[in-house]
This record gives sequence, structure tokens and C-alpha cells, in this order.
Amino acid sequence: MTTSAPINHDFASAHIERQLEASFANIKWQAPWLCHLRQLNYLSETIKILSHSPDRQADSDSHINDINQTDIIAKVLNKALRRQSTAKDKGQISVTTKPSADNHPHKLQFVSQDALLEGQGYEQFIGTTGKIPTRDNLHDLFNGSIWLTFPKTKALLNYHHMLEITNDNSEPNNSKNRGRMRDTITVFDENGAVLVTADASIGKALINFDWQNSLVKPRRSWDKPDAPNKDAKAAVYIFGHALLEQLIEPRKPLCAHSVIINVEPDFFTLSTDERIRYLDNKLSDYMDDLLSQQNITPRQLAPLPILGVPHFWSDNSEVGFYDDSFVFRSGRHRQK
Repeated sequence: MTTSAPINHDFASAHIERQLEASFANIKWQAPWLCHLRQLNYLSETIKILSHSPDRQADSDSHINDINQTDIIAKVLNKALRRQSTAKDKGQISVTTKPSADNHPHKLQFVSQDALLEGQGYEQFIGTTGKIPTRDNLHDLFNGSIWLTFPKTKALLNYHHMLEITNDNSEPNNSKNRGRMRDTITVFDENGAVLVTADASIGKALINFDWQNSLVKPRRSWDKPDAPNKDAKAAVYIFGHALLEQLIEPRKPLCAHSVIINVEPDFFTLSTDERIRYLDNKLSDYMDDLLSQQNITPRQLAPLPILGVPHFWSDNSEVGFYDDSFVFRSGRHRQK
């Protein structure tokens, strides 16, 4: 789909056709699994404008004035990053890469996919330049939104990718030689979710595939993403950008790979923005510890049928929703 919009500078009176694939128009920005994304209002309003039908001309508004015809998503994300860095909470959010021993931190910037030369490693390019190659597709839009939301944890995962590539002396783009460490990073990066709970029994039940005691019986303890409750004791925040992409068309079998972060009850008295800032620090530390284990494996990430999260999907208000043994499987989580 395309739309026209005026832009600044030498092109102030011109109208440029912008084209985003049709799937952008299908994003339901009010979905409960998107409520935690930082700069959500800006991203949703801008993408809606840019995915209009061609017969509807967009306003000359500040959301899109500096966006050119190509590399649209990189420019949208860069503007979101600038807005975030000039917000009142400036200085409280890391917007740099995590430096390795022979490298220094780099300020983040979204760039064209063309900036990544053939044969150049994606993770190494980010870690050594701070530049995130970005295509005009849903996958990279959601990847960028997670960089905005969990910048410290994303930088930490990039750091461990680079360490493992260096330690293994392997080809950075060779997935066959990736090993369990990088497999674990990739699985969480693409498909991860975080269960935050002030009731440790909920997390333990999830690890043990005990859906009744994690998702059904304590339903009243679960927070509503669109109406946070200070008395809640559990909430899920999606980290995996590929999972967000898949949720454009929600399907009951979709399953996240989750970690459990235990918090004090006053976590739930915080605003969503304050929760995410706090959680980014906690999650970064948690993943650093997890990825420092010698026998790390993706099996240490707990399966979580994502539409079974209370208040994520209207159908799960019926207890029978959880009787589907294909989705809500029995088993014991094995730490290997």
C-alpha cells in the first residue's frame, strides 16, 4: 500500500510515494502484547500513516516529515530513538552497545540493510559500530521496537554473541557452527518472553508445565496490560521480535520461550514505563548470569503458550481453553 506525504527542506512542496508491504496495515497496535513497547504512540501513529491506501493523502505532520522513500523503517526507528533520548527520563536508559574488552560503547543507530556488506557478520557489525541494519519489513520494525524497549538487554545479547564468535573462532554468519550458547541467545531474541511475578509459585508452576497453577487458578493475580493493577502479582512482557511478528495473525499454538523474573510486590505499583526500565536492568543481569553458564541450552527457557496468558486473548477467559493438550502439554522442564 502507498500514500503520499510532504517532506521538509528542498522537498517541502513535493509528494513522495511511500510503500510499505500490506501487512503493516494489519498491526493491531492496541493488542495487549504490544502495550509495553516504548514509543508505542509514535510508532503506531506513524506506521498507520505510512500504510494508508494511495488515495488518502497524509498530513504534513512531524511524525513523517523527515522520512524518505527508501529505508522507511530505519528512519522511523531513528526518530523514535531521538524522541526517547530527549524525553524527561533521559540518561536512565542505555542507548549504546555493551563494549567488549577491545571495543568501546557505540551509540545506537538504525541504518539501511545495504550498510551490511556481503560476508560481514550482523552481530559483529552492530557491536563494533552501533549501527543496526534494518529492512522495510515487519520483522525489523519489531526488532527495532525491542531495541527501544529493552536496550540494555539487547546490547547484552549482542555482546554474548560476539564473545562466542570470538571464542569459537567461527564464521559469524554460519548458523551450523553456532553452538548451544548462540542458539539460546537466538531463541530468546526471536521468541522470548518474560514472566514477572511477585508470587514465586506461579513461576515454579510454569516451569513444571502446571498450567492450572500458573495460568488458570491465579487468574485474578494476573495484570491487565491495558489497565495495570497495583495489586497484581504476575505479568508477561514479550521480548522476541519474531514472536511479535507472528502475533499479527494470532494462533493458539504459538509458544514463547520464557524466563521468570521474581520481583517485590511494589513492582506492580509502578507505571508501565517505570516497570520496563526496571525490568530491562533485571533482565540484562539475569541473561548475563544465564549465558555465563557452561552448559547453557535453549531448554532452560520455559515454554509458554502465549495466548494462554490471562487477558492476552479473550478466549482464555473460559477454563476449557486450557484443556487443549496439543497446546498445553504435560511434562517436566529439564535443566540441561
